[in-house]
Amino acid sequence: MNPTLNNLQPYPFQKLSKLLDGITPNPSLTPIHLHIGEPKHPTPDFICQELINNLDGLAHYPTTMGAKWLRTSIATWLMQRYRLTAIDPDTEVIPVNGSREALFSFAQAVIDAHTAQPPVVVCSNPFYQIYEGAALLAGATPYFLNTLAKNNFALDYAQLTADIWSRTQLVYVCSPNNPTGRVMTMDEWQQLFALSDRYGFVIASDECYSEIYFDEDHPPLGALEAAHQLGRNGFPRLVVFSSLSKRSNVPGMRSGFVAGDAAILKKFLLYRTYHGSAMNPVVQAASKVAWADEQHVIENRRMYREKFNKAMIILAEHLPITMPDATFYFWVKTPISDVEFTQKLYRDYNVNVLPGSYLAREAHGVNPGENFVRIALVAPLAECVEAMERIKDCCI
Repeated sequence: MNPTLNNLQPYPFQKLSKLLDGITPNPSLTPIHLHIGEPKHPTPDFICQELINNLDGLAHYPTTMGAKWLRTSIATWLMQRYRLTAIDPDTEVIPVNGSREALFSFAQAVIDAHTAQPPVVVCSNPFYQIYEGAALLAGATPYFLNTLAKNNFALDYAQLTADIWSRTQLVYVCSPNNPTGRVMTMDEWQQLFALSDRYGFVIASDECYSEIYFDEDHPPLGALEAAHQLGRNGFPRLVVFSSLSKRSNVPGMRSGFVAGDAAILKKFLLYRTYHGSAMNPVVQAASKVAWADEQHVIENRRMYREKFNKAMIILAEHLPITMPDATFYFWVKTPISDVEFTQKLYRDYNVNVLPGSYLAREAHGVNPGENFVRIALVAPLAECVEAMERIKDCCI
């Protein structure tokens, strides 16, 4: 077996199960689960119908590149959403089976483990655990940029030395961020692009939460948009990862895309051809119509906005809670340790949240997730309101 597998840490939800094992939750209260970021809003009927209408696609092998009409639909959405003048569906877009598998496999294609100096993969901390696992199994060492409340969870590139940056081959960024909900600024993008130009690393921008925001007139800035505004033609060393899971409430479809630097995507396509990753033709058909429709996405945001607004009213006097820039998470500082708060909330109030320390690693002398919890407002409105009342009572 690959000995690197031994370097993988338990997934956060495995650690949570172990933490709560043996604790009996309050039997007088129905359980409310806010620990997993799985969308619970109904899948739009027109997407379901498109799946049914195209079941004959099961009789055909899909190509790794996907159908031209799907890539064109994605490219059209990208141009409209991020005000791009052009993006080539033949060279700058590849459909993928959800952003998770692509984020993992991308590192396997990008990292050159046969260099004189051991390769490095950089990501923010706390982080989506796939980044770390992808780096380790590609033969690289993860290095972390702590995102701290005192800096409004901004990326501080000065945390890493020039020696580390010179060994860096890949940087994962997540904007809007999981779990902090922060959106990267143009200044942060400009600094990161400058580092990429200097040291030659590839940027993987995870934007699966890009369509969960609260002001219809101010959608979050995206990486391709930032590159375009800065005149970075062809998106050098930049690849963006996006998904329908959160945007359209179809996590089970496993549908997303990668877009950006054509030269990198050409190599990634070669890797994927051998890897065997091709989107189901039925899913491709449903994905095409999903990317082409915005009304269901606007309604989705309205439902999240309503839940966040009500949650803020209930919790504001009892926790130092603020609205995220985007995403469906609250990243909340706890009055006691995050682990103890999670246990107490589960035992006494039958509500599940995720300890922030489980989403981070100790780096630069601290674990930046300690004394925070991630609360996913994915449950229906009534359940979320009830959960907020219980969390409030837990803090009194």
